[in-house]
Amino acid sequence: MESLQTTSIQRDQAPSMKHSKRGGWTTFPFIIVEEVEDLKILIKIMPLWSSSILLSTTIAMINSLTVLQALTMDRHLGPHFKIPAGSFLVFSILASALSISIIDRFLLPMWKNLTRRSLKPIQQIGMGHVINIFAMVGSALVERRRLRVVRTHHLNREPPGSVVPMSGLWLMVQFIVIGVGEAFHFPGQVALYYQEFPKSLRSTSTAMISLLIGIGYYLSTAIIDSVRRSTGWLPDNINDGRLDYVFWLLTAIAFVNFGYYLLCTKPEH
Repeated sequence: MESLQTTSIQRDQAPSMKHSKRGGWTTFPFIIVEEVEDLKILIKIMPLWSSSILLSTTIAMINSLTVLQALTMDRHLGPHFKIPAGSFLVFSILASALSISIIDRFLLPMWKNLTRRSLKPIQQIGMGHVINIFAMVGSALVERRRLRVVRTHHLNREPPGSVVPMSGLWLMVQFIVIGVGEAFHFPGQVALYYQEFPKSLRSTSTAMISLLIGIGYYLSTAIIDSVRRSTGWLPDNINDGRLDYVFWLLTAIAFVNFGYYLLCTKPEH
């Protein structure tokens, strides 16, 4: 930062000159103070932004792995309707949409009345991190229950695709919690980046969320592949695996990442 400060000059300061070999005068390239300040702001916000990469990664992994769970569970609603495995993601979207409405209309005004302060975007993101950890724990507990039913009925010895006599609606738990967490950290991140980014990059700031989600899905694929190669937790037949261990691993990742987030927020305080 100090080197950036020393190399900057005022916009209205005349650039230095030198005589060129071909004759005439040329100007030294210079950095305008405003551009240096913009760069300093970006450097300052990047660690905080990077703390949400693993947050998006854990959510992406939950979304992918839960579909595998749903394929092995009883997804019937009544005698004639069966919920498609991929449609369970809708519960997360609905929970997120409903939670955003509740937060904006009730929670934020209540917080302001009680504390005489508005809830800061950093605090919203932090709440999203904590709720996401609970979602990972919930996923692990639901999977442990599913595996217990698998062993009770000896389905781990059956070929892949055997249906476990356990309702797929259990998966709503983790998706609802994830949706509530997203209602905190995604709007918080949009507000934070729009607030902190330089004016010249305000339109770019809103795209940072999409970049996080994209990186998160790529990383989730890499982590799943690494787990499959190095452990026996994710075989082709998940009834004979330990998917609950994967969820506990995600819990640990989310917990450590939350610690990193807290370190990144210290300069903001």
